[in-house]
Amino acid sequence: MPSFPVSQSKIAELIRLMEKYGVQEQDLEEKFVRGSGAGGQKINKTSSSVWLLHRPTGMHVKCQSSRSQALNRFLARRLLVQEIANQIERAKSAEQQRIEKIRRQKRKRSRRAKEKMLAEKNQNKSKRQERQIPWKEY
Repeated sequence: MPSFPVSQSKIAELIRLMEKYGVQEQDLEEKFVRGSGAGGQKINKTSSSVWLLHRPTGMHVKCQSSRSQALNRFLARRLLVQEIANQIERAKSAEQQRIEKIRRQKRKRSRRAKEKMLAEKNQNKSKRQERQIPWKEY
């Protein structure tokens, strides 16, 4: 892990998150690019922006929050880990919703719900019978 100009607790937190979500330093591709936006001549000359790619997932981030390249390297890693975490959590949430839907479908109806359903069926049956044309017998 490269050194960053932040406190050791922040670096430790980043390392913990990277381990939790399976992001390894050797899986990262890092490029330094020129920034964009306001800043004039200075931003057009220096490559302080950091572009970071996580090869296994194909996710990439670009960070130019700071004027310092070293700080941008740290911030880009933290941003990338947050993106990967969000993607994993969304997948878990979708899976949980699918499981819960199946559980609700398989659940037995309560007695009251069953009685209500049968009452509605009987009511619909009587409506259908009233609509029928009476047969004339000759």
